[in-house]
Amino acid sequence: MMVLALDPGSRRVGVALSDAGGSFAFAQPALEVVAGGGHFAAVARLALERRVERILVGLPLRLDGGEGPAAKAAREFAAAVERATGLPVELVDERFTTAQAHRELIAAGRRRKERRATVDSAAAALLLEAWLAAHREPGP
Repeated sequence: MMVLALDPGSRRVGVALSDAGGSFAFAQPALEVVAGGGHFAAVARLALERRVERILVGLPLRLDGGEGPAAKAAREFAAAVERATGLPVELVDERFTTAQAHRELIAAGRRRKERRATVDSAAAALLLEAWLAAHREPGP
């Protein structure tokens, strides 16, 4: 099953796709947020082209598990994605994914400018990897 993960932000939306077998997550180029919601049409095109069956949206919970304004915005984003694609959308706890993505990009030697351009999709890939691992069927 192809799964698309999105890490919404105010300027960019991080994007990651699974492989068809649901084993691996691959970061994709981030989408720029467009006034008027043009980025939702881009998500719908991507989902159609890649034959996505499920979409994950990062839900930025507080450290105590509560929700603040960013979580409300993520819920609104997820609803808009569901309307644009007609696909099932699942909100997934994304605490620490961006910080972890920054650490991994620094360890890989990426410069600050490169990190800024790729951190959102790297965070989406981490979110997708965790979801895939939790939903993987146990082997024989």
